[in-house]
Amino acid sequence: MATTHKTRMLIIGSGPAGLSAAIYGARAGMEPIVVQGLQPGGQLTITTDVENYPGFREVIQGPWLMQEMQAQAEHVGTRMMWDTITNVDLSGDTFVATGDSGDSYEGDTLVIATGAQAKWLGVPGEQELSGKGVSACATCDGFFYRGKKVVVIGGGNTAVEEALYLTNHATEVVLVHRRDSLRSEKILQDRLFAHPKITTVWNKKVDRFLAAEDGTLRALALIDTETGEQSELLADGAFVAIGHAPATELFKGKLAMDETGYLIVEAGTPRTEIPGVYAAGDVSDHVYRQAITAAGAGCMAALDAERYLAEKLHLAGFTETVQY
Repeated sequence: MATTHKTRMLIIGSGPAGLSAAIYGARAGMEPIVVQGLQPGGQLTITTDVENYPGFREVIQGPWLMQEMQAQAEHVGTRMMWDTITNVDLSGDTFVATGDSGDSYEGDTLVIATGAQAKWLGVPGEQELSGKGVSACATCDGFFYRGKKVVVIGGGNTAVEEALYLTNHATEVVLVHRRDSLRSEKILQDRLFAHPKITTVWNKKVDRFLAAEDGTLRALALIDTETGEQSELLADGAFVAIGHAPATELFKGKLAMDETGYLIVEAGTPRTEIPGVYAAGDVSDHVYRQAITAAGAGCMAALDAERYLAEKLHLAGFTETVQY
C-alpha cells in the first residue's frame, strides 16, 4: 500500500547539500525527510581520494565521507527514504513529491538538492579508469598531478578554465579539441594561447582511454576528425571537460531555469521564485560545483526554511508547531 510521509522539511537528494540541509533542519526540530534518489550520497560516492574537504589532514575516501554525513544526519533525527522522485507538485501551500515506489512525500518546505552530473564521452576505458587517471573535475583532482603531464578534453569555457587551472600543478597541459577552433570566451582563449605550459591539439577526438599494466591511465587513443588518422597521446591524467547536466528534469515548467537547465535562485541565497522552495548545491551552481560549497548551500537552505516556517506560523497566529 502506498504511504504518505509528512514533514516540515522535505529534501530531494542526498549529496553534501541535501545531507547538510538535513543536519541543520533536524537540529532545528524540523524532522526532515531525505529522499535519496538514484545515486544515494551523490557524486562523491564515485570519487576516490578527497583531499580538499575541511577537517581531514589525510586523504579520505568520497564514499566514506558521505556515509559519515548520512550517519550524522540520521543521528540528529533525519528520516532517510530509499526512493526516487518521479513527480512534484509545487502549486499548493504544502509541496508534494511522488516516488517511484508509489509513496508520496509532503513538505511544508522543500529543499532541492538533486545535483548535476558531469558529461562523459562514453568511450571505452573512460569509466574503468575513472579515479585512476581519468577525471571530470580539475579542481578536485588536479593536485594529484603535480609535476606530471595532463590532457584536457573539450573546447568550451569549462575546458579552457580547467586547462588554465591545471597549470598550477602539471608541468605540461595538452588541450584536445575535436574542431579547429574553441567555443570559449575570447579572453579565456587569449590566456590559454599565451600560456607556456599549454599546447593545443586540433581536430582530434578521443576514441578510447588506454591503461598501463598497473591499471592506471597510460595514453589516449585519438582519431583525426578530418583524415581518420589514428594516434596515441601519452598522459598521466586526463580531464573530460565537456560540461555538466543539472538533474532538473522534474522541475521543468515548475521552477525558473537558465538556458542550460540550472535552477535560478536569488543571488547569494538558495531561494527559488516559490516561497518555501530552495535549491542547494550543484543543481543551481554551474560555477563552483564543490562538495564544500554544496554543503554550505544546504546549510543556508535549512536556515531559510526554518525562518520561513517561523514567519508563516507567526502570521497565522500559531504558537506551537505540528508534530508529524
